[in-house]
Amino acid sequence: MFENLSERFDRAFKVLKGQGQITEINVAETLKEVRRALLDADVNFKTAKEFTTKVKDKAIGRNVLTTVSPSQLLTKICHEELVELMGGEHEDINFKGNPGIILMSGLQGSGKTTFSGKLANWLKNKQRKNPLLVACDVYRPAAIDQLHVLGEQLGVEVFSNREEKDPVKIAQAAITYAKSNGFNVVIVDTAGRLAIDEKMMDEIAAVKQAINPTETLFVVDAMTGQDAVNTAKAFNDKINFDGVILTKLDGDTRGGAALTIKTVVDKPIKFVGTGEKMDALDIFYPSRMADRILGMGDVVSLVEKAQEQFDEKEAKKLQKKIAQNKFDLDDFYQQLQQIKKMGNVKDLMGMIPGMGKAMKDVDIDDDAFKGIEAIIQSMTPAERGEPSLINGSRKKRIANGSGNKIEEVNKLLKQFNETKKMMHLMSNKKNMMSMMKQMKGMRGGMGMPGM
Repeated sequence: MFENLSERFDRAFKVLKGQGQITEINVAETLKEVRRALLDADVNFKTAKEFTTKVKDKAIGRNVLTTVSPSQLLTKICHEELVELMGGEHEDINFKGNPGIILMSGLQGSGKTTFSGKLANWLKNKQRKNPLLVACDVYRPAAIDQLHVLGEQLGVEVFSNREEKDPVKIAQAAITYAKSNGFNVVIVDTAGRLAIDEKMMDEIAAVKQAINPTETLFVVDAMTGQDAVNTAKAFNDKINFDGVILTKLDGDTRGGAALTIKTVVDKPIKFVGTGEKMDALDIFYPSRMADRILGMGDVVSLVEKAQEQFDEKEAKKLQKKIAQNKFDLDDFYQQLQQIKKMGNVKDLMGMIPGMGKAMKDVDIDDDAFKGIEAIIQSMTPAERGEPSLINGSRKKRIANGSGNKIEEVNKLLKQFNETKKMMHLMSNKKNMMSMMKQMKGMRGGMGMPGM
């Protein structure tokens, strides 16, 4: 996400590389590039101009410490202003109540129904809530069917009434049902339209007035850029929503909606959708998003994603196997599954500082581990447990069974053996100390600088 914007910011700061101090001339040249970057990202002209003016005012006259270069200082100031532009502090959604009621709004095709499912999944698994999904789109039977399919997939109940054509009555009946059946959060999915119209606005306003939700969310497709911002304003003027959900942010290389929406409607972005899977949902943190835009990575989010998949009991078992040098291909396979659960591999790599730029032209899809998985699955349990059993004839069978070449099987086994060796060495403190001493004693091309 935001690939184009990140690249343009990086190019802009290069103007200051090698400069000894910030001056009116070099900062003006840099900020001209920054403004162009924002405009190309589909940020409106007024917002882009105000942003660069604020950065310039903060930069001119600021003393540059001897340990900080002008480009580093300007990056820091831009980071501060980007955070402010996107809302400053993160704001939670309010799902407290008896029950808490969350009203969804947005145009047709924005991802509203899918997000309702994702939110129910998040509330159930991360917040330990018992959510009820409510189908209030009385115009599209497919929307009701879609919600039921999602509910069944997630193990979340869906309330609907195909005979009733008044969304207000459906929503009210759902809340009554939730109160008497132990549901503590109700998510009301309403009808969308292909364009904003008065009838639609009046209908969603009537539903809001009737059920008095604890939180009203506006869902919008991030890839529509300024159209997303204009639609958000129209909805906010009518129903005064509490927060914005940006869907399809993983496909948005520009980032205009994320950067502009808070300025225009003065409402925070609360969540972003980053894929089609039901767990592809991220809480929106302005500071972390600014980190990503400026190529600083997002280590905090990466660690959080890893912790979500962390099983302490399994980790201790694995640690013991590694120490005993018994790490096998079954363990290797399980580790791949843990990584896959964390999300898109390219996005994960982009969270590591400096890796975003390196991964720019690398094409990694969601099936990045497909070939490796197929090879391991084509092995017998005995072969996975004891890879040394795999001789030439077995390799041929595994290659044929997985649809790969023998070279690919050899490559995997080599990588596995190197990984196993390194993990065993690192599990032993004495080995680690010995390795450090060897490195310290090395000189010339083989040496490790600064050790």
